[in-house]
Amino acid sequence: MGARGAPSRRRLAGRRLRYLPTGSFPFLLLLLLLCIQLGGGQKKKENLLAEKVEQLMEWSSRRSIFRMNGDKFRKFIKAPPRNYSMIVMFTALQPQRQCSVCRQANEEYQILANSWRYSSAFCNKLFFSMVDYDEGTDVFQQLNMNSAPTFMHFPPKGRPKRADTFDLQRIGFAAEQLAKWIADRTDVHIRVFRPPNYSGTIALALLVSLVGGLLYLRRNNLEFIYNKTGWAMVSLCIVFAMTSGQMWNHIRGPPYAHKNPHNGQVSYIHGSSQAQFVAESHIILVLNAAITMGMVLLNEAATSKGDVGKRRIICLVGLGLVVFFFSFLLSIFRSKYHGYPYSAPRML
Repeated sequence: MGARGAPSRRRLAGRRLRYLPTGSFPFLLLLLLLCIQLGGGQKKKENLLAEKVEQLMEWSSRRSIFRMNGDKFRKFIKAPPRNYSMIVMFTALQPQRQCSVCRQANEEYQILANSWRYSSAFCNKLFFSMVDYDEGTDVFQQLNMNSAPTFMHFPPKGRPKRADTFDLQRIGFAAEQLAKWIADRTDVHIRVFRPPNYSGTIALALLVSLVGGLLYLRRNNLEFIYNKTGWAMVSLCIVFAMTSGQMWNHIRGPPYAHKNPHNGQVSYIHGSSQAQFVAESHIILVLNAAITMGMVLLNEAATSKGDVGKRRIICLVGLGLVVFFFSFLLSIFRSKYHGYPYSAPRML
């Protein structure tokens, strides 16, 4: 049975081969080559990704923020593969640009990057970089970017969305606000560690010492404490500071002004009603003080019993202050609230 069974098996194998289609062998060979090529391409991508991550980790070991030109930006941020998030600050730090806001934002950005670099949660999933306008002009042109500083998040996959651009003008550039935005975009939570700053403590100590010394020198005559005019001036200073938005500046940390890196134009008034610059607060403070001074002069001209000609001059000066500076204040209001003057809806 065994001798007779052997030829039968060979005949069955021959039959199986004869039943295979004639063109199936080239197809199988092509499929095999395609699988090998895909496997090789995948391996090549993995090796390229490993090299990019290794290079980024090496740069991060030297400094928490590494600078990029056009070539590095295209290689490590725009070109795939990429499995990491990249936070990029587009700025103009060269002295000839005279961008004081860029320097202030850079300090906050450095604090944030250092907090991430030296934290226990540091990993290769998030990196911080910077593109200066004078080192990467082509990058600014490629992204159609005409303002600095600007913060953008480049996700591991896909293109950046609208929310991947940090709303600096509305929120400010404080390190804590940047960390909150990064947590929303990457799920990476960064605890901000600031270097100790004793300037506030020193200023408070000097103020207390000054007041204490003044009280000690005038200890035999403290009637000035009951001076209504003095307390009125102090109250007005506090009111001017609060109504001009100083507390908002302290909370949000907005830039002092905004300078366009292309044409060098500086804006001191923010164009939106949802934000402001520090310089804008100072302007509003001066305008409110001038209007108040005008009202005080008008009141003095109406209530005093001096020379009529002198009272008339005081009245005209006060009226001029109120009219001129209130018109200026109203023009700023109209530039921020574009729908002003408001009108009631028409009844049909």
